[in-house]
Amino acid sequence: MIALAASSLANTPIASFNRHFRFRLHPRNPLIQAAVSPSSSSSSPTASSGFDLSSLESAINKKDSNGVKEALDKLSEEGWAKKWSSQPYLSRRTTSLRELTTLGIKNAETLAIPSVRNDAAFLFTVVGSTGFIAVLAGQLPGDWGFFVPYLVGSISLVVLAVGSVSPGLLQAAISGFSTFFPDYQERIAAHEAAHFLVAYLIGLPILGYSLDIGKEHVNLIDERLAKLIYSGKLDSKELDRLAAVAMAGLAAEGLKYDKVIGQSADLFSLQRFINRSQPKISNEQQQNLTRWAVLYSASLLKNNKTIHEALMAAMSKNASVLECIQTIETAS
Repeated sequence: MIALAASSLANTPIASFNRHFRFRLHPRNPLIQAAVSPSSSSSSPTASSGFDLSSLESAINKKDSNGVKEALDKLSEEGWAKKWSSQPYLSRRTTSLRELTTLGIKNAETLAIPSVRNDAAFLFTVVGSTGFIAVLAGQLPGDWGFFVPYLVGSISLVVLAVGSVSPGLLQAAISGFSTFFPDYQERIAAHEAAHFLVAYLIGLPILGYSLDIGKEHVNLIDERLAKLIYSGKLDSKELDRLAAVAMAGLAAEGLKYDKVIGQSADLFSLQRFINRSQPKISNEQQQNLTRWAVLYSASLLKNNKTIHEALMAAMSKNASVLECIQTIETAS
């Protein structure tokens, strides 16, 4: 899933979302920590083709969005960063579910339906295991056979009570439990790599990311967009760009899996952008924007499948942001 954690705009808790697409609105605050450690190399990095990447690395470490864009623009002019901002022109159009299916999105009609797979599996396991243990405990001699089943059986009630009082704690437990699914890590990598890649292709600088359980996100920093979000004056052009990035994770899952798990936070992020845009758009236009953004980002991912897979591998190995950018530019 994807949730846009625009911290200054957070009017609604996001406790139920476990994958995040973060848009930092304080790019020049030196106290903001990087979501991914800087490059392990202390010397000036140089691409295999001989281009100097030290300015780019410095800007990433300083979380200077303008510096990152300037460095990438310069590298693009010099002939290295060919993928950077290679898809800057987005044109929203009317999009149907049929187009999504034709492109390869599986079960396009259910993309917006939140998945309860992880929640249901966790609760089923808790209730089933405690129930089984309680039955066995009932065979204990004397008073033990009376009290122990009640104590074990009450665990399920405690879990439900915690979920009602503090859903964040329950979500953390569910996130940890979800790692037992064979496809969990691959889904996370595909999801976050999609946000990273689409943002890079569109021309939005990435300053950090994380695949850690419960902290999955990609950090984007753009001062100009931050001001537009603050003021609630995102125009249709910028809304389209952000919508494409927000829906990229959902699109990546939809292209590969029959059921999308991480869409709730993505859709929540998109809705917050829509609420900050001008002019306001109708419900029907919002639905079309969502379908179009999924179609556009899915098209980019299909056309850059090799790069997406290489980026997934790099992010899974905790590569630095600079190393991820190098992966995008060198993968063929």
